[in-house]
Amino acid sequence: MLKAEIITSGTELLLGEITDSNTPYLADQLAGLGINLYYSSTVGDNYQRYSGVLKQAWDRSDLIITTGGLGPTQGDITRDVIAGLLGEELTVDPDLKKELIEFFSRRGIEMPENNLRQATVIPSALALRNYSGTAPGWWVEKDGRIIVTLPGPPAELQSMWTNQVLPRLQAKSDAIIVSRTLKTWGLSEAKVDEMVAPFLSTANPTLAMYAGPEGIRLRITAKADTEEAAGALITEREKDIRGILDNYIWGVDDETLEGIIGQLLCSRNMTLAVAESITGGLLACALSGVPESRNFFRGGIIMPANAAEVGAESAARMANQARREFAADVGIAIDGYAGDAEDNARDAAYIAVDAASNQGTIKANYPARLPQMTRRIISHALIYLRDFIRS
Repeated sequence: MLKAEIITSGTELLLGEITDSNTPYLADQLAGLGINLYYSSTVGDNYQRYSGVLKQAWDRSDLIITTGGLGPTQGDITRDVIAGLLGEELTVDPDLKKELIEFFSRRGIEMPENNLRQATVIPSALALRNYSGTAPGWWVEKDGRIIVTLPGPPAELQSMWTNQVLPRLQAKSDAIIVSRTLKTWGLSEAKVDEMVAPFLSTANPTLAMYAGPEGIRLRITAKADTEEAAGALITEREKDIRGILDNYIWGVDDETLEGIIGQLLCSRNMTLAVAESITGGLLACALSGVPESRNFFRGGIIMPANAAEVGAESAARMANQARREFAADVGIAIDGYAGDAEDNARDAAYIAVDAASNQGTIKANYPARLPQMTRRIISHALIYLRDFIRS
């Protein structure tokens, strides 16, 4: 089994100017392949420090994935560092050069000479085409190790990974690997860990657990000679877990709470309207992004938070107002107050649902800063709405 390591490069990452979204994406992809990710690190645009990090990765890992540092500037040094590590010379690849010239020509722009850096390769490198930008990646195999270089922009990285890297890694495995993710709500990470403990140490299928704003996720990964056999292992382990957690499982794999709500409303020919204060329209945004939203989503009201009025009654009025304003079957509201750290009102949100014949309100405590908790508040509201509609 390959031991993997991810190296993200860019001084802007160390300065906090941008957030690294590539490592979580790649970690998730590697887990789905059954590849163990043992290390990840970030290094700035400094040749000596980058060389040290790469040499360490070379000594301890089978698969090294780098992100960033493939641009045309002097600070883009990933190619240089790999060439130095392997003792190979960078030369301009004629086909890559031609593609770069055509890329700029199609846009009516003269190509700067520095962009030729992006057309350089070493003898051990297979160029990975970038159909979304100008920075090709590399696939390098040498001395029993693999180095994959990917561009920094997430859209370019994900396209290159899906179309060129993933198939090559899949071909390296003799086994078929299948994964399924079960999504839960209502239990702490520690409690879920306790309840599924017997399955966390099994080798095949494996079970991994991680927390997010939509609850605790459980990823089951199985390996077998055929997809059918791997799927059977997954199904059996899912049956075991559902026997323990079924009341808390709300979705599987790519399912979203807003998508489940949309399906539930459409199946019952019901419509929905939203009113929000503390979440600033993000609940309406999530619901309106569902493909079937035109069939169930009537509209939303965004209100300023008022610390003097926050509470269950205020949330109930908001839900009723939204339902009546948009002539919907159901109204849902989230009320709260984003106060100072010393303000106790900041720690609570109120979620209310209003229908012609039934109403309900709950209080949810969120002792953390609002930006980190907004998605969790929305998830809580959608879970409550789901249970309300089903009742």
